[in-house]
Amino acid sequence: MDQVLGRTVPEPIAGRIAVVGVCAAGKTTLVERLRAAGYDAVQCGQEHSHIAQMWRLLTRPEILIYLDASLAVVRARRHPPLPCYLYHAQVDRLAHAREHADLVVDTDQRLPEEVAELALAIVARQLRS
Repeated sequence: MDQVLGRTVPEPIAGRIAVVGVCAAGKTTLVERLRAAGYDAVQCGQEHSHIAQMWRLLTRPEILIYLDASLAVVRARRHPPLPCYLYHAQVDRLAHAREHADLVVDTDQRLPEEVAELALAIVARQLRS
């Protein structure tokens, strides 16, 4: 069994979808859309944690979606703007999640509807298999 910080990592929850990403990448919007489509979707505050595998321990997803956004876009979306050092710290904290994501979506040039379409397509495919 896999261990993190001396704790056994629990099995994923069937059908659970976790969404991670830097601040203002669109996590809340995507989770709302996935829930509206009937999925068990949760947002994980991995960008705020130094525990690299917090996403696994707390949300226990079957599917992990990583939303990416550039510093320029994050600053345009978020008020007050996110400081550069904090953005880079979040990217570092999210590295493990990004590495293990089933889907990585760059949200810079995509509308929320487009992000949701991409996510729903991968979710439908993964949960069918």
